[in-house]
Amino acid sequence: MYFLLVLDRGMKFKAFLTENGVNLLEKRFLPALDKMGKVCHLFLTREKAYFLHNLLSGEGIQCVAQFHRETLFDDYRISSQNEDCIAFAIDISLLQRAVRSSVSICSEIAMPFLTFETKGYKSAVIQDVPISKPLSRAQVLELQTALDMAQDLPPTLVQVPDLNQLQNFVDRMKHVGDLLNVSICKYGDLHLQISTSLITLGAEFRKLLVIGEKAVAPSEDRNLSAQTRSERAISRGDAQSVQVSVKHFSKSLQCHLAKPDCAFYGIAPRGACLTVIFQFFIPGTHQTDKSISLHCRLPVLDPGT
Repeated sequence: MYFLLVLDRGMKFKAFLTENGVNLLEKRFLPALDKMGKVCHLFLTREKAYFLHNLLSGEGIQCVAQFHRETLFDDYRISSQNEDCIAFAIDISLLQRAVRSSVSICSEIAMPFLTFETKGYKSAVIQDVPISKPLSRAQVLELQTALDMAQDLPPTLVQVPDLNQLQNFVDRMKHVGDLLNVSICKYGDLHLQISTSLITLGAEFRKLLVIGEKAVAPSEDRNLSAQTRSERAISRGDAQSVQVSVKHFSKSLQCHLAKPDCAFYGIAPRGACLTVIFQFFIPGTHQTDKSISLHCRLPVLDPGT
């Protein structure tokens, strides 16, 4: 399946989309990315391909899916005057439909589009997928800067191995209110709470794996309520708390469609955002597959504590 893109300003891209690449995109990542938003930027560099949501708009959930080129493509060739980087906006549902049909791509200058061609023994199927004009040098630089900022890791990350349990809880929360308080503690605790004038509903996940800054929970907090423990940890500087939209939190969980093996939650310094990092293992092992990454940054509705 050849992926051929010829654009103006000396931009050329040609690669062979492998069977593994088709399976990753069609069955896992494109369904997940489609839940984040209708349109994303496809950003191609010498070594990697990125699918980027909302990095330039600054509104809603930011989502970054990153692939080493060998994960999706063979015979990968790219050239442009922007240091061999090409970026454009594309409708994910149209791309998903074309990939599902198995494809090769090309584009014309007047109105850029991707032409997906699947050849059989006696027939061929061709589909055109419109794309935006390629981003200018300044826009590519802006996108790269936003991408670099979106890659910053929170100082403390806690691992949530069971996303289904978290999804079930959030599904119940959606009918209670619109705002969710999220607290993350260096002891390995994740505390979720939603409150209205009539009801307070909360959940706590304790003794989770911690990556980054850690601390030991004081023994005197052992028998306190979850809310009290969380408040005391925040006052000691051992935890952070932010408020996010229940809708955004629930939407980020749709990334389970990409079939991650686990997820990490963290709060950026000064409560700038809530970060969710989805981890993928090499099949048959518990070793991280570093050729694939997916993470979301949820905007906060409160500056944090």
